[in-house]
Amino acid sequence: MLARGLGHVSFPVADLERSLHFYRDVLGLAEIPRPDLGFPGAWLGVGDGQVHLIQRFPGVDVGTAPPALNPTAQHVAFLVDDYATTLARLGDAGLAVLSTSPEAGQMWVQDPDGHVIELTAAPR
Repeated sequence: MLARGLGHVSFPVADLERSLHFYRDVLGLAEIPRPDLGFPGAWLGVGDGQVHLIQRFPGVDVGTAPPALNPTAQHVAFLVDDYATTLARLGDAGLAVLSTSPEAGQMWVQDPDGHVIELTAAPR
């Protein structure tokens, strides 16, 4: 096997500060140093991987997110420690959540740009 891990996932974002609020303040990812790449963005650490937020360039097609929360859409999944705590935190943030159960351990939300994010706790 050539691939031995996931380095990062990137998301094009319309409003960097709004997206930072979601990933940093709601999901709890830590902002990490980012080199000057000549365009706005931010890097966040999550476990051994990273999330790269890239400010969209006007007029550049970066694809579209699904029009509604859909767990079968392209998405990234983050591991969480506690299902109930995570579900409550997302609700407190005013986010629409599609949830299964603590026994199944899965839930999905959309970030401010509509990217689907799965949050998974170890099943009970």
